[in-house]
Amino acid sequence: MRFFSSAFCEPCMTTRSILAEAARLVPAARIHELDVARHTDEAEAAGIRSTPTVVVLDDSQREVFRAEGAPTLQQVLVALAKAV
Repeated sequence: MRFFSSAFCEPCMTTRSILAEAARLVPAARIHELDVARHTDEAEAAGIRSTPTVVVLDDSQREVFRAEGAPTLQQVLVALAKAV
């Protein structure tokens, strides 16, 4: 799972705590946070238009979920189940 964030983004703080809870519930979940200011090439390649954006990929790197804005815990858990 890739979490695109920015330093002064309040919804990013909410998303960070939601993803931490998801990782606690699903220990196999791997969350990679990328600050869009530092990782501009990756953000551009992923089509990131706003932060926070969460992208969940399956094992073959196919996108199975994208949330622009803070997702709910339930959305993240369903996305992780789809990625398996």
